[in-house]
Amino acid sequence: MFESPDQIALREMTRRHFFRDCRIGLGGMALGSILAGERHAKADFQPPGFNPESRGLHLAPKAKSVIFLFMAGGPSQLDLFDPKPKLQELNGQVIPESYVKGKRFAFIKPDAKLLGSARKFGTYGQSGAVIGECLPHLANVADDICLIRSMKTDVFNHGPAKLFMNTGSPQFMGRPGMGAWVTYGIGSESKNLPGFMVLQSGPRGPRGGAPLWSSGFLPSNFQGVPLRSGKEPILNLNNPPGIDSERQYDFVDTVNDLNEIRFETTRDPEISTRIASGEMAYRMQSSSPELMDLKGETQESLDLYGAVPGKHSFANNCLLARRLVERGVRFVQLYHTDWDHHGNVGTELGKSLDDRCGEVDRASAALVADLKRRGLLDETIVVWGGEFGRTPQGEPRDLIGRDHHVEAFTMWLAGGGIRTGQTIGATDDIGYYVTEDKVHVHDLHATLLHLLGIDHLKLTYKFQGRNFRLTDVHGNVVSKLLA
Repeated sequence: MFESPDQIALREMTRRHFFRDCRIGLGGMALGSILAGERHAKADFQPPGFNPESRGLHLAPKAKSVIFLFMAGGPSQLDLFDPKPKLQELNGQVIPESYVKGKRFAFIKPDAKLLGSARKFGTYGQSGAVIGECLPHLANVADDICLIRSMKTDVFNHGPAKLFMNTGSPQFMGRPGMGAWVTYGIGSESKNLPGFMVLQSGPRGPRGGAPLWSSGFLPSNFQGVPLRSGKEPILNLNNPPGIDSERQYDFVDTVNDLNEIRFETTRDPEISTRIASGEMAYRMQSSSPELMDLKGETQESLDLYGAVPGKHSFANNCLLARRLVERGVRFVQLYHTDWDHHGNVGTELGKSLDDRCGEVDRASAALVADLKRRGLLDETIVVWGGEFGRTPQGEPRDLIGRDHHVEAFTMWLAGGGIRTGQTIGATDDIGYYVTEDKVHVHDLHATLLHLLGIDHLKLTYKFQGRNFRLTDVHGNVVSKLLA
């Protein structure tokens, strides 16, 4: 059949030519959305370790998202949540050998002397939660949290312990973080922001660094994306000088076309990840500046958190965390550093427990209260804690402190599916060992996944011939935590 030159030109018109000439206006925007959907389908290509039965909801979820407030360094449970009159009585005495025989420590010796707490404690709320004087704002939301006094971990050095709390393994760099597992399992409701985002505050980053929020052996589009304060919240996201939005779109479209050609040849899942990342980065160029602009918040909200627009602080990060879950982000992790109090857990001024608590107490409590009043707390889990606790023995430095302790420490949880207004677990008279309702790190992971509608036994990924999961071969859902 004879074709006119115009018909031939129309038939041979490439998508890029059409997109170049017709991308303006509502029609062009709609086309861009359709094409992004096509690429998203390719980005969902099943990689070699993918198990289709492992992903998706396995049970009815109680929550949609998680905000993990990570106190890097290990807060002292004995000075914040778990008062011990007997420890006060034995202050200055050598700990009985039966407690420490065969134990290893980071810095102290087995014959280190016991150290009573210099802190005062009170009971708060109808639940009668016991909270130390360093956390007065947390006391105001005592009935909205659940204290776990019986946490247990396995490793006493910071880097491995942080890896363990975040990835379920203390030894293997390259294991996926919690947020990566969650977004791999059930995805994210946000189309313009990554499903797993990380915010940091304090004088430095946490020991362990980026592997704490890595995607490990999962496709890299599930890794955590660090969000910074300032004019460039995400590195390399802004266009370089001289590149306008039109040229940027041409570049993204061309690169994605090339990636798609290569993907069809190799079926390499990392190529599909690059396609998805390119599309996400393009959308984030407009969404991330709006997210970071706290000037739209009311003065009342800013005052509630103690947040100051443009300031780098834990308070600002807590407010950003609320804004992120409002926008459908699945997993938000806040790291606040410098809780490693080998010295100065007492009442002296300086680099002390008081300083760290003063930086996080108000904003942590505000986050719980703000989520609750906005109707978001029922669908958001808030977790507060570090990688381990501190010893009942003192560490004799210039200002006496406490060493790392793995046998017992405290965390608190609030929000979706958590039975709040209670304290779970107990420790012995000097706070050394758990005596009731031990909650291991693997158990915490299993419970968080359960609340999100994920069976921790089923969420797996095959890597190097083995099916891996966040809880490894361990973990039980803690029924007492469930509402």
